[in-house]
Amino acid sequence: MAANYNNSAWFYDALSRVVYGRSLVRAQVWLLEYVPENANILIVGGGTGWILEELTRVHPSGLTITYVEVAANMVALSKKRITGNNHVSFITNAIENVVLPMDFDVVITPFLFDNFTEQTLQRVFCHIHKALKPGGIWLNCDFQLTGRWWQNVLLKTMFVFFRVICKIEASQLPDINTRFEEKNYKMVDEKTFFGKFVLSRVYKK
Repeated sequence: MAANYNNSAWFYDALSRVVYGRSLVRAQVWLLEYVPENANILIVGGGTGWILEELTRVHPSGLTITYVEVAANMVALSKKRITGNNHVSFITNAIENVVLPMDFDVVITPFLFDNFTEQTLQRVFCHIHKALKPGGIWLNCDFQLTGRWWQNVLLKTMFVFFRVICKIEASQLPDINTRFEEKNYKMVDEKTFFGKFVLSRVYKK
C-alpha cells in the first residue's frame, strides 16, 4: 500500500519548520531557478502545494504543470494556491498508477524517494524517467547521511513517526544516486542544506 499523508496534511508544513526551520523550503526553492520559461513540468509528491506559489514567483505565466499527489487532503490544500496564469492539472493518485505522457521538460521530486524501499524506488524511478524528455531537467531533493551522528537519530525518528502516521514503507534511505547513475543522468549542480543533511541536485537526462 502506498504511503498516504492525508493524516498529516493539516500539520505537515508546520512540523517541518519546527524541526528544520526553512531549510526544506530553501532546498526546493533553490532548484526552481533551473526551470525554463514555458516548461511542461511534472511535480510528484508536492504535498500542500506551496511550491506552486514559489514557481509562480519565478514564472507568473507560461508553465504547464501536472501535479501528482497521493493524499487527497494535500491536493485540496494545493488547489487553493495562487498559480498566476500557469495551467495546473491535479492528479490524486500514486505516481506509479498514473499514465504519463513522455513529453515533460522538467520533473520535480521533492522528498519523494525516502518513502520507498529499494524495490519500489526502482519501479517509481523508471516510471518517472520515461516521462522526461531527452535533455530534460530532473530536480530532486532528499535527505542524505554524511556520517554525523545526529543525522541518523533524526532520520530514524522521522521514519518511525511517518510509518505510524502515514504508513510509509521505508525504514532507511534508498540508494537514490545510483538510480540516476544507472540511467546516465548528468549531474549539473548541487547544494546542501541543514548541516549537509538535505541535498538538492539538478540532473540532465
